[in-house]
Amino acid sequence: AVSVRVALSSPGMDAAGLTLKLLLVGDSAVGKSSLLLRFTDGAFDPALKPTVGVDFKVKKMMVDGHLVQLAIWDTAGQERFRTLTPSYYRGAQGVVLVYDVTRKDTFAGLESWLNELEVYTAKSKTVKMLVGNKTDKPDREVERKEGLQFARKRSLLFIETSAKTKDGVHHAFEELVIKILQTPGLWDKSAQKRGVQLKESSAKQDKSLCGSYCPFA
Repeated sequence: AVSVRVALSSPGMDAAGLTLKLLLVGDSAVGKSSLLLRFTDGAFDPALKPTVGVDFKVKKMMVDGHLVQLAIWDTAGQERFRTLTPSYYRGAQGVVLVYDVTRKDTFAGLESWLNELEVYTAKSKTVKMLVGNKTDKPDREVERKEGLQFARKRSLLFIETSAKTKDGVHHAFEELVIKILQTPGLWDKSAQKRGVQLKESSAKQDKSLCGSYCPFA
């Protein structure tokens, strides 16, 4: 069964916004569910159980003055559930690829996840973001520059986060949505008729977070 929990935006917001499908993928226990819980509910549960199959949450947020509804699918990282994953790639405008900065093996496993993404999103312009999670922990095994270099090589957005302290979490989703809205063909063209104006990515004003997509050579 798929559990649905809705995090509503503040009262009075226009409900006729865009709906975007996002996917969280990555090895087991890298913090995918914790990132989702922090983003949608503003909470952190250190005893959160592993996702079985898939979980699903909805959140409305304002991005540069534009209302967007996010349907976020949290997939299981365990190998035995991987056969469930392909069907959830369909129609996804954005994918968040998560690894644990304190576990080198989860970073090494990124290649297999990206290969899977290539297979199931090859015909689309799905925006992909690499997220190094658990930066609050002292026993780091993957340096920030390693994540950045990997992201540059694969033309991915990149940011480090901590679901526990909430550092970078909202910013990560905001930057992903901004890039999706800047990618033709990924969202409802009717929104353009309403005069949607996208501001320059806020991350470009804060390069220390390196959350923005850069035109890598």
